[in-house]
Amino acid sequence: MQRLANVRNIGISAHIDSGKTTLTERMLFYAGKIHRMREVRGRDGGATMDFMDLEKERGITITSAATTIDWDGREVNIIDTPGHVDFTIEVERSLRVLDGVVLVLCAVGGVQSQSVTVDRQMKRYRVPRIAFINKMDRVGADPARVVGELEAKLGHVAVPLQLPIGSGENFAGVIDLVTMKVVHFEGEAGEEVRLAEIPDQLREKADRARHGLLDTVSLYDDELMEVMLEDEDPPAELIHDAVRRATLAREITPVFVGTAYRNKGVQTLLDAVCRYLPSPLDRVAYASDNHNEGAELTVTADPDGPAVAMGFKLVDEPFGQVTYTRVYQGTIAKGGQYINSRTGRKQRVGRILRMHADHREDLNEARAGDIVALMGIDCASGDTICSPEVNLSLESIHVAEPVISLAVRPLSNKDQESMTKAFARFMREDPTFHFRNDEQTNETIIAGMGELHLDVYVERAKREYKANIEVGAPKVNYREAPTSEVEYNYKHKKQTGGSGQYAHVIGRLVPLPEGADKDYEFESNVTGGRIPTEYIPSVDKGFQMARAKGPLAGFEIVGVKMVLDDGTSHAVDSSDLAFQICGRDAFRQTFLKARPVLLEPIMHVEIEVPSEMQGGVTGDLASRRGLITGTEVKAVSAVINAEVPLARMFGYATDLRSLTQGQATFSMQFSCYRRTPAVVQEEVLAQIRKQQQEARK
Repeated sequence: MQRLANVRNIGISAHIDSGKTTLTERMLFYAGKIHRMREVRGRDGGATMDFMDLEKERGITITSAATTIDWDGREVNIIDTPGHVDFTIEVERSLRVLDGVVLVLCAVGGVQSQSVTVDRQMKRYRVPRIAFINKMDRVGADPARVVGELEAKLGHVAVPLQLPIGSGENFAGVIDLVTMKVVHFEGEAGEEVRLAEIPDQLREKADRARHGLLDTVSLYDDELMEVMLEDEDPPAELIHDAVRRATLAREITPVFVGTAYRNKGVQTLLDAVCRYLPSPLDRVAYASDNHNEGAELTVTADPDGPAVAMGFKLVDEPFGQVTYTRVYQGTIAKGGQYINSRTGRKQRVGRILRMHADHREDLNEARAGDIVALMGIDCASGDTICSPEVNLSLESIHVAEPVISLAVRPLSNKDQESMTKAFARFMREDPTFHFRNDEQTNETIIAGMGELHLDVYVERAKREYKANIEVGAPKVNYREAPTSEVEYNYKHKKQTGGSGQYAHVIGRLVPLPEGADKDYEFESNVTGGRIPTEYIPSVDKGFQMARAKGPLAGFEIVGVKMVLDDGTSHAVDSSDLAFQICGRDAFRQTFLKARPVLLEPIMHVEIEVPSEMQGGVTGDLASRRGLITGTEVKAVSAVINAEVPLARMFGYATDLRSLTQGQATFSMQFSCYRRTPAVVQEEVLAQIRKQQQEARK
């Protein structure tokens, strides 16, 4: 257990371009894992954790990468995650298996749109976090404002444990408010950490900040409160313990400052990771016992118990599937036999690998608390792998639905084969990426979280599988929804010699209120055996079959409740199939009478633009049917928040560059589905009908 107490499984998460990968690079360097720091957009091969060619070329993180370092006698497993919302599944599945997170914030940008998304994911999986305000060397750096945004926008109790000395070009180091020492980072690469006394001119400011720190933390820790009430100066160790307890309970978020690019503040952040973030012993995992009707059990980090692990990320390689796995309990041994609790199949672990970005090291076993890669295991993302004597299922990973699709066409039969192989692999690896064949147009349709998401997968298919692909215009994944309640009374009757088919259903189609938790509900009020009990699920199945492809334009139907009130059956001709067909046809016929409308995906867009160009950008958003939800001035730039239909955002990156001479940046993420204006709906439906007619020709 002593080994486990010294293990930290952490992630680095943030908005785009907050400096996550640069920070991870510095952590590797100071821990002695690498001997030379490389930059994300450098000409020396790019950062260690961005090992894919596309990542190096674009200067962004596309896939989460894992590594392990040793810091102060502690084993720290680090996962560097992407910042673009298009690759949000990488963040989602990483947070599902991590014990703690470093939330990186830009000292100028502060809490941005993707920061909010990442924070929501942390809350979903109850992950404790510490915040690191990066880029203190930038002009306009304002850590006090960022702390205020942490509290106002994310609802954190933010507790600064450091006070920056200067900002921008004058950023010289930090004051540690626990030990009340100045920390300087010296040497060619900031590798020499020197402690000094606080200068007289900063003493009063430091005392005031320390007093605020103690006041806040004492509200969450009785032991510290007692010392404070006795007017004693608490020792550093007591403050560390109090901060750790409150952080693990997710009551506070300790805040640190620095600049990874200028090599300042990284070592103290690593100290904080080891000091305040949880070990596997501090976290409790819950699982359902499939041998006992899904009863909930707690899974403890006991290396001697039955093995329980989660495969959270898959990578298909030429020599087999590599499954990134978090071991929650027990020990997984090389050559051992383990059960996939979803499929019930027993499988043998061929190899166990310790990953360092794209490099790997063979292990003989993985114990509770380890994050490793397994070979020989065939599973899906989120599957539970356990010892044969137990059958447990861990809480799975939340997967968002795709909002954008593209039609793609291979140039030859050989390209068709390569493309299918590539997309099948990508779909296995990434649950937010889908591909299918459209029967009406005979096109291959790929769907995902955004233009960048699909662009990356098309590019990878071309490079890795040599598939020559033509890409069509992006398509929006609309939804169909009813707006009025309609009764149905539908009879399905078919007689073709011998036993026929008979089913009869009576009920109501009811629109669900906007913002309902579910897209579809089914309610049965049938009594007295008018429809045999075994056929009622068949009716529901028929309704759901029809819901998958709406009669209005072929999109999924949402926001509907189907109520089955009555019906009749036939002793000989009624069957499971008959009631399925009856339910399907009744739904289609009734839905068209329920005044159906199209719902369109609305994106939350955040744009950072020089203040003098704000008017042009705002006017352009209005022309795209955008709704401005807020504007904030930060230093010399303005941040515009807006809600804009996805259909009007294609190619926006190019348009924004033209509008602002390349000086603006933006991020975009899915917000909600909203009713499409009647005029726009008619345009969309006319366009779809035209495409269908052309496909039939």
